[in-house]
Amino acid sequence: MSARTDVGALTRADVEAAASRITPFVTRTPLIASPWISAAAKSDVFLKLESVQVTGSFKARGAINALLMLRERRPDVTTVVTASAGNHGQALAWAGHRLGVTVRVHLPASAPRAKRDGLARFGATPIDATSYEAAELNARDDARASGAPYVSPYNDADVIAGAGTVALEMLAERPDLDIIVVPLGGGGLLCGAAIVAASHERAVGTIGAEAEASPVFTASLAQGRITEVPVHPTLADGLAGNLEPGSATFAMIERMVDGVALVAEGSIETAMRGLVVEERLVAEGAGATGVAAVLQGGLGLAGRKVGVILSGRNVDWKVLRGVISSSPA
Repeated sequence: MSARTDVGALTRADVEAAASRITPFVTRTPLIASPWISAAAKSDVFLKLESVQVTGSFKARGAINALLMLRERRPDVTTVVTASAGNHGQALAWAGHRLGVTVRVHLPASAPRAKRDGLARFGATPIDATSYEAAELNARDDARASGAPYVSPYNDADVIAGAGTVALEMLAERPDLDIIVVPLGGGGLLCGAAIVAASHERAVGTIGAEAEASPVFTASLAQGRITEVPVHPTLADGLAGNLEPGSATFAMIERMVDGVALVAEGSIETAMRGLVVEERLVAEGAGATGVAAVLQGGLGLAGRKVGVILSGRNVDWKVLRGVISSSPA
């Protein structure tokens, strides 16, 4: 079972409470101007560097918030179960290590070593599956059989509230942002950002950036319901996979978000390379997908102030080396 299920009832107050709760554990990450992307997009672009967050991604925020809340509700809990493409599992392992909770992580056998190493470092038990969808099914079966709470990587109110603290920090530092562009996988980060943006003192839009290789939200929004799609290999492995049945993130994104951009694989590679060459920043494919959406164009950003979440850095060296080495001379 999930730590909490009332995702649709989340408010800015929940995100603000999460921010106070997790402050002793996480990093307040920098928000920096990017002249390179600004010139390309003809707008003022600022990068939120969750790539330098604890465990190398924004996921630490939701993971520690979920475990803190779970321990408050059920102090007897000693083990939790999750499914992950890698970053959420690593973050939950870190949070469990900090709080004395054992973590079992079901993940695709293809998960990058950079993410697997974090599981080992923090003492989590990894359990391989044939795909991300299989990992989710196995994790929920594990939770039912063992009685250990299942902490979804995105369909959990406490995880979403923690993720929303990224946008809270962005708008505290740059209250004049017009729009926030967010990498989109299961939707937890985008939902958290949308809650904060909708309650800001002035209108702030939100756009999800979804890998073309795993277009679950694009297809689902077109159909008006959660729709299963074929998932293809992608540099943005952290965004790949279908939604768990009944995920509340779909309804929230359908209701609150201004749009979802499909991002081509070539654009993700270009963004990863450009971040290294132009900004000296390392980002995994999922982390760079928001930047890729802005560089790809078509979002109507000209003349606006744009915040882009660089959501993670956990990319295998051989993948990063291949992206960099393919750069034209």
